[in-house]
Amino acid sequence: MALREIRVQGDPILEKACRPVEKMTARMETLIQDMLETMEDAEGVGLAAPQVGILRKIAVINVDGENSYVFINPEIIEQEGEQTGDEGCLSVPGKVGTVTRPEKVKVRALNIHMEPFEMEAEGLLARACCHEFDHLNGMLYTSKVTGPLRTVTYETEEEAEQEG
Repeated sequence: MALREIRVQGDPILEKACRPVEKMTARMETLIQDMLETMEDAEGVGLAAPQVGILRKIAVINVDGENSYVFINPEIIEQEGEQTGDEGCLSVPGKVGTVTRPEKVKVRALNIHMEPFEMEAEGLLARACCHEFDHLNGMLYTSKVTGPLRTVTYETEEEAEQEG
């Protein structure tokens, strides 16, 4: 597998709607594995195909470091409640903003074997689903931010160990 370049805000591909995946091919499987590896390497909780330059409806999410989810042609079919909090994006490095999202969502998608499934998500997983699925429609979280975007810096594990 290979790490893919993450496209950043200003790249026109991030503003385009993706096409559905019609069938699983070896290229699509490789793309999904590359996306999982790229997301992990970048220490993100989600990654959508347009963020690596591919206009297909594929998103990967891992909010707990344990469970990776693959969503092909996903759609949110139910939502409930509301949560407001900081959100960042691998395509908008060094920035966070306050975004309101549903507290719970029900998602319908295909898995990597092109089998349909539904799942319910809440909290951070619901937020990540909404965020990544927006990417598939050419929308960045920055269009939903209330208030200003704020600059953040993240220290590396090495820097944290030196301080501790």
